[in-house]
Amino acid sequence: MSLNRRSLLVAGSSVGLATLVYGCSDSSAEAEVTANVVTETEPAAEGEVELYDGSQVEPINGDPINNPPLPDRPMGGVDATVTIVEYVSPTCPHCANFHMTALPQLKEEYIDTGRIRFIARPFRRNVLDLAVFMVAEAAGNQYNEVLSAYMETQNVWAASENPRQAIFEVAEQFGFTQERFEEILTDEELLAALEATREQALELGLQGTPTFFINGEKFEGNATYETLSAEIEERL
Repeated sequence: MSLNRRSLLVAGSSVGLATLVYGCSDSSAEAEVTANVVTETEPAAEGEVELYDGSQVEPINGDPINNPPLPDRPMGGVDATVTIVEYVSPTCPHCANFHMTALPQLKEEYIDTGRIRFIARPFRRNVLDLAVFMVAEAAGNQYNEVLSAYMETQNVWAASENPRQAIFEVAEQFGFTQERFEEILTDEELLAALEATREQALELGLQGTPTFFINGEKFEGNATYETLSAEIEERL
């Protein structure tokens, strides 16, 4: 799929929402991945749990697996010993289901309490994914909130006859003007970073979305609160 500037600006409504048994497909084989974990946020006071604030984090070493071209924006505990990386596609119905069912429970029990670190890493499958990620990244520390809003309303904007306008209407809720929205969609540097992140994921063996890695190990099976909670508890 060509993803030059023009193809993004004229993105149509033909979003593939066909579902597969284990998720929304893409190519390639299996691999392991871990996450960036270093942050520059201020340390928490004694007795408090230090949480990420939505900022981008710095890579922990020179290993390419730990250095996605677009820095991660984790949620959860800065000092957490369990890291879950989700490769997510905003137009993937399996991803939307996870974000609307399992993730809120995981957030309440493990993320907001600082017990784990959770990273929603972008993996675009089409130009609509790309537009959503560009808005989310441009939102800075609100990245996870913006992504969540798009996941919750996937059936609206992805099925719209004018998805570009529908994507803008969600962005507008976070203070984006039409001018800023247009500017974001022509940010070639951000586009290149998102594309490079996708290429890296393919090199790591990503086969579809959502795909999860827990402390570097690929999670196999159906990702529900119960299954992921069991994996987390084993590692805490």
